[in-house]
Amino acid sequence: MSIQNRVPHPLKTDSPTQISFPSAKPENDSPRRLSDSDLERPSFFTNYLAVFSTTEGEILILSTILKVLLFPAYRSTDFEVHRNWLAITHSLPLSKWYYDTTSEWTLDYPPFFAYFEYIMSIPAYILDPKIVNLDNLYYDAWSVIAYQRTTVILTELVLGAAALRFIRGAADPATQKIISISLFLHPGFLIVDHIHFQYNGFMFGILLWSLLAARNGNKLLSGSLFAILLNFKHIYMYIAPAYFIYLLRSYCMTPQARPNLPNFLSLANAVIVIFAFSLGPFVLMGQTAQLLSRLFPFTRGLNHAYWAPNAWALVTALDRVLLRFAKSSGANINVNISGVSATSRGLVGDTIFAVLPNIRPIHTFLITLTFQIIFLIKLWLVPTYKSFLTTVTLCGYASFMFGWHVHEKAVLLILVPLSLLAGDSHAMFRTYFIATVAGIYGLFPLLFTPAENFVEIAYSVIWGALCLQPLSQKTYDIPSTLSSVILDRLERAYLFGFGLLQLFVTLLNARAQQSLEFLPLLLTSVYCSVGLAWAFIRLSYLYLKRI
Repeated sequence: MSIQNRVPHPLKTDSPTQISFPSAKPENDSPRRLSDSDLERPSFFTNYLAVFSTTEGEILILSTILKVLLFPAYRSTDFEVHRNWLAITHSLPLSKWYYDTTSEWTLDYPPFFAYFEYIMSIPAYILDPKIVNLDNLYYDAWSVIAYQRTTVILTELVLGAAALRFIRGAADPATQKIISISLFLHPGFLIVDHIHFQYNGFMFGILLWSLLAARNGNKLLSGSLFAILLNFKHIYMYIAPAYFIYLLRSYCMTPQARPNLPNFLSLANAVIVIFAFSLGPFVLMGQTAQLLSRLFPFTRGLNHAYWAPNAWALVTALDRVLLRFAKSSGANINVNISGVSATSRGLVGDTIFAVLPNIRPIHTFLITLTFQIIFLIKLWLVPTYKSFLTTVTLCGYASFMFGWHVHEKAVLLILVPLSLLAGDSHAMFRTYFIATVAGIYGLFPLLFTPAENFVEIAYSVIWGALCLQPLSQKTYDIPSTLSSVILDRLERAYLFGFGLLQLFVTLLNARAQQSLEFLPLLLTSVYCSVGLAWAFIRLSYLYLKRI
């Protein structure tokens, strides 16, 4: 038996600051002389200010300054998408929200997000009425830029508050503090929300509050918050099976696997009420079919415009390699002519392979479901919080790796819950580290302007040094067997390869011909896919064999 030597962390992080408020006033309120202890007792205002003297407060202030400085940065078409949704919800009656086609960027998020846009449209109208003018397409005045960027910062505080609360009651508060800070400062949110533009921080904040409620044993609240989240963005359906099995087994059944009818009815009623508030008005107006057609457009291809770094990126790249081989070698290989150029530039549309059999939505669904069932069986047998959190991560992971038309931004469904597991062991941290590096680097092509490229690279490196390095030191184990040493070296070599990849991609972008303009994206997608696929294998093994 090999013995692993735990390397102690050289620094011990203090526990998070605990703020105590003055006790209630005694019933005997007759005047008395102030004692020295009274003079030393902090007031409510002093306690409030104490929050901003802590590390968390300083991080909040500095990160907010950085995000404000990024106001003029590049913004994607998603910026106009959300501006148009402000206009739709403000200018049109509820009955026309999911029918409007004034802009190509039609409303295709669930009703709670539409209500959310309506609420934000009210101060937008006060600030600048042109923001919510339905016909004022691609309005880009400074007022709308500042307003929409500010709403992302403010709503992201939901994430910050949840991350902060995770520290309280954690088994290892010092380690959890590092993880919480890393989540709030995550490069994925900076790239996708504060530059590219979306509201992922806000919605992942709701997810964290739901996971926190589950950790604290409040499963009814956890399920209710997740139901609310589903009605903000339906992509979270990827992890819904984990919630269903966990709540069914641990809340709606007794430890002896007998039905717990009161708990079942409480949860069912809460979910029904939430969905009634969300979908009810549209069901009553007879718009169910129209709403579903907006939420689930099935006319898109296997791959997104830029291949998300998943299994299908590897399969698509392999098809390109086989096509090249068939052309150069003259081998007797059947080639689908319509697939020769269909996937060479990463365009949105139907993905047709030239050599390999084509993939259909039913194939991706069955593969994803198969992997999820394996993890869900383990969750049913071991319905603990840690098992639940790992299954949430793996359900999102399987959906990302094998789903149909997966967006590269969906990698956050892996990286956020996986962060909460990073401090459990060195093996879990290494899995998290590989997935995080590959996942974040896979987001880099979202920003293609030089200034933003520098920002995303520099910020990610600094974040890794400040957050990942301390976490690594807390969990590090010296490899003690030959196989673990070899594996460690191979993983280090892969991670080192990202530096070489960035250098090569930079040179290629500077000199590439138009015929090779998609090559840097292909290389990035394939290289990141390898790391994410390996991390998926690692996490699956750790869950099924160790947890």
